[in-house]
Amino acid sequence: MAGSFEVNLHSSISEISEDDWNSCAYGGSDTPDDPFTQFSFLHALEVSGSVGGETGWIPRPLSVSYEGQIIAVAPLYLKLHSQGEYIFDHSWAEALYRAGGEYYPKLQCAVPFTPVTGRRLLTRAGYERDGAAALLSGIVQVAQANGLSSAHITFCTEAEQTLAQGAGFLPRLTQQFHWVNEGYESYEAFLASLTSRKRKALRKERAAAQDGVEIRALTGAQIEPAHWDAFWEFYQDTGARKWGQPYLTRAFFDALHEMRDQVLLVFAYRDGRPIAGALNLIGREVLYGRYWGCVEDRPFLHFELCYHQAIDFAIARGLKRVEAGAQGEHKLARGYLPAPTYSAHFITHEGLRAAIGRFLQAERLAIGEEIEILTEMGPFRSVEEG
Repeated sequence: MAGSFEVNLHSSISEISEDDWNSCAYGGSDTPDDPFTQFSFLHALEVSGSVGGETGWIPRPLSVSYEGQIIAVAPLYLKLHSQGEYIFDHSWAEALYRAGGEYYPKLQCAVPFTPVTGRRLLTRAGYERDGAAALLSGIVQVAQANGLSSAHITFCTEAEQTLAQGAGFLPRLTQQFHWVNEGYESYEAFLASLTSRKRKALRKERAAAQDGVEIRALTGAQIEPAHWDAFWEFYQDTGARKWGQPYLTRAFFDALHEMRDQVLLVFAYRDGRPIAGALNLIGREVLYGRYWGCVEDRPFLHFELCYHQAIDFAIARGLKRVEAGAQGEHKLARGYLPAPTYSAHFITHEGLRAAIGRFLQAERLAIGEEIEILTEMGPFRSVEEG
């Protein structure tokens, strides 16, 4: 492509117009593949104080311009720790520290607190390869020019990982559990694809979870400000137990209310009072489970709100997949099978890079074997069973 690209580092996503950002995030479509890289979601993280300040996630979005027009952007952050990433590199930081180096700060190209695969190198239609290449070059230049230990692109697409590998990044393979819609007409049709024992177990599980509670699935105009008050209480409980303190602020959920057409809240009520809830975001073809919490512990309620209700919604909407977040082999019995996830890592320290490269090769083989074994352990009937 004739002409030169101009790469700019920004201190806030607000320095880039919403139209320019979304034109890249949508990639030529009228709607995004997922809600997480669109301007409104990332801007909500900033204005709510969920990132920036003392959070250790310092916004540094990157843009690429060509002939005066922004043709590529990336959600980039200066990280002062490794929290809220879900691709774990704490041992890498410890190794560099023991060698006399400093791992933090580092660069992170990611959606904060969101283990969801999606495009990270966001380009306008027609600029896919050149825009992505310029972003990768820009990320590397920022890391090297500022003496940073590393730059990481997490939960990217497999194609982006391949491009990044060509730019000197190390590829990493991890895995999650996803439910795939095989054209089911109902939840019962999905159950019919399982072995008899698993089918009976899930029916009993759902009956026990729903006993004595009312479950409501809310989206769009059905979601009212009071629902966020309730969910904030649930989220605080889960955040305090898992992370010590919640990543997201209360103001973030107020901002998310403006995106409620892309939100599914599933609440459980007992005697008219909400006692538990699950937050999902709705993509073009995928439902993304994000957070869950409760103020009453009830058997199987977590599975019902987070997994079974998500399947119900996906079938009703004709969505192709449910991604229920990171980790959790308990999802396997509920029809969520292992799926690969991808990241790419640029390590500036040569010795550390070599050691991490060896580790990632061995890890990749182990993850591949794990995916095969877990898939075979899934609850679905074999071909012989019909």
